[in-house]
Amino acid sequence: MSARLQLLGMDGAALEKLVVDELGESRFRAKQIAQWLARGAEISEMTNLSAKLRERLAEIAVANPVRIVQSHRSKIDGTEKFLYALEDGNLIEGVVMRYHHGDSLCVSTQVGCRMGCAFCASTLDGRVRNLTPGEMLGQVVAANRHIQREDPARRVHNIVLMGSGEPLDNYDSVVAFLRRVNDPEGLNISLRSVSLSTCGLVPKMYDFAGEGLPVTLSISLHAPNDDVRCKIMPVANAYPIGEVLAACKNYVEKTGRRVIVEYALIRGVNCALSQADELAARLRGLNCHVNLIPLNDVKERNLHAPEKAEVAAFLRRLNSRGVSATVRREMGADIDGACGQLRRKALASPADLNH
Repeated sequence: MSARLQLLGMDGAALEKLVVDELGESRFRAKQIAQWLARGAEISEMTNLSAKLRERLAEIAVANPVRIVQSHRSKIDGTEKFLYALEDGNLIEGVVMRYHHGDSLCVSTQVGCRMGCAFCASTLDGRVRNLTPGEMLGQVVAANRHIQREDPARRVHNIVLMGSGEPLDNYDSVVAFLRRVNDPEGLNISLRSVSLSTCGLVPKMYDFAGEGLPVTLSISLHAPNDDVRCKIMPVANAYPIGEVLAACKNYVEKTGRRVIVEYALIRGVNCALSQADELAARLRGLNCHVNLIPLNDVKERNLHAPEKAEVAAFLRRLNSRGVSATVRREMGADIDGACGQLRRKALASPADLNH
């Protein structure tokens, strides 16, 4: 990890302490720096600071510890995938998805992942390390700066913590990031516009429900029973579906927020009509919406999406059983849109990083 301070990761009090106590500057300089940081500026671009202060800051700190080294835009739907480089040379990914209600950014919370889900490319090489709050915030700021070069009116309106990593496996940093991204003096993004996806770390789900953060919780369920779930999600060996759904009900009760159930449809594994019936029975009484996701093929695991007709039949069956459900619109299929794909390609061909 770089020894330089990550200015983006500092709240107002920490930034003020740095400016006043360590740099001997006036308190108002901290607010000036915070305004520049929210705009994605480098230290050298903070022109209302003295040249001497900028030089001293640059010696000990970095404005944004994240930079975009590759971007790939879908010719199908305008989705844009980013490959970010961190200060220590590690790589992570992000995706900007354009909707009529604004841009949504998929944010990573770890370099890699240790959860081992069979359908996810992010976990193939394990977890390298957790991301800091500044590195998570840096993804948002870097994405904003990138898209605003083309259209100054655009910005990230919605955040989904569904990139590489398990957010609740990096609990403290993720909670700190959420409080920072909601800061009126910073990006001021409403937490009602943020979704957090977890594979089901039950104790942390209960902890998160008590944080007082009105975030939408998305649970990666992907199976109607423990037998199927254990085959594709190792976490199911520790936390059975019954415990996961009980934690979801607690989250609804504590926050008043409907839970999203993520369900990746995998050919020959979890998409039979009898499994739709079983899923509907499991979800009875839970205030939730099911997001059906035709799998992005993971060639390393020989897992594939079902045919469109099978997806449609599964959806109809859930709806007929009174379950609110839709099929997620496929986005970025032509740009390695699935989590982990672009990073693995870059690691395999590091010479291509700056092309």
